[in-house]
Amino acid sequence: MGVDIQGKLRLALGSFKDHASIGKAMIYNHVHEGKGFSDIEIAVLRATGHDNGPIEDKYMHEILFLVSNSPGSIPFLAERISRRLCKTRDRLVALKTLSLIHRLLRGGNRYFEQELRSAHVSGHLQMSTSCFLRKNSSDFSSFSFLHSYAAYLEERVGWAINQAGKLEPVMFNGMEFRCYQEKSVDMVFRRLPKCQAFIDRVLECSPRHILPADNLAQAAMGNTLKESFQVYLMFCEGIEILVNMFFELTTAARSLACEILKRASRQSIELHDLYENCKRIIENKNLEYPNVQIITMDHVLALEQCSSFMSKTPSPSPSIMSKESEKEEDKITDISFSSNPFSCSLETKISKVWVVFEEDYGDLKAPMDIV
Repeated sequence: MGVDIQGKLRLALGSFKDHASIGKAMIYNHVHEGKGFSDIEIAVLRATGHDNGPIEDKYMHEILFLVSNSPGSIPFLAERISRRLCKTRDRLVALKTLSLIHRLLRGGNRYFEQELRSAHVSGHLQMSTSCFLRKNSSDFSSFSFLHSYAAYLEERVGWAINQAGKLEPVMFNGMEFRCYQEKSVDMVFRRLPKCQAFIDRVLECSPRHILPADNLAQAAMGNTLKESFQVYLMFCEGIEILVNMFFELTTAARSLACEILKRASRQSIELHDLYENCKRIIENKNLEYPNVQIITMDHVLALEQCSSFMSKTPSPSPSIMSKESEKEEDKITDISFSSNPFSCSLETKISKVWVVFEEDYGDLKAPMDIV
């Protein structure tokens, strides 16, 4: 059985770098006594070491404790994490740093989550891997998941965990359709596009380059999938509401709705394929995949044709309605959308009581008290 000398050398060199970085931070803390922010930096360095193991929970506890007892420290924490991601040339360190961001987005209270989001908006928290990829441009394929995972987290930071433990988008002032019910408008014209943007980022996280022994990537993809299951539920609710209210919309709103449905048709096919691939590659027995139903393009095109007919034809009196209009109206009536736009009935196996989820690294599992 061969010895992985290259791997052992890499780990030894990485361990030396970690000790050197921690030593520098400790010296800075000693010289600048009373400035406890360097303790946060040390915790970040220890949490994102060069080994392939999971982020230890004691470092997560330590980071959250230090931040909660140091007012104004969240921008500093965000900067230290961003600096760690930008400076490293090691794929494991970069992936661990992104995983740390993901856990922090779920590990703190609502105030901490909001402050972390503000740090991202202000530029203190940066998740781009462009700097890292430039250093490793000779082997881009090995880092494709890393790049996709970073793009996913860029979208994920715009979502919050509500009091029921479910993901929901952070909504800002957007378009208004005042002639429709507020709940329907919010779901269809604001939340549904957010769901679709989220799903697009998930679809980019292909598991093709994730190996069974790559514990960090396996766990990162597993957590991404779990969050996507919840967003898929919201996506399905939005599609159903959109179809139900379609013929009550104005011409401009129906045109926008058709574009949303066309995008949804493509996404439903790709999401189905992604989940099927992940079932074979991602070794996480706790994943409860939803039964993705395909939204057929034929149905979407039929709705678009009906919308076009409604916008071009004035509403005639029943007594003078032409035979041609009667045929067109029969065509509208025959469309079997009713309350479901899917090619068959929508089912899901998603648990509605999910509040938090654990990191899955094979036999290594993190406690649930901070995740």
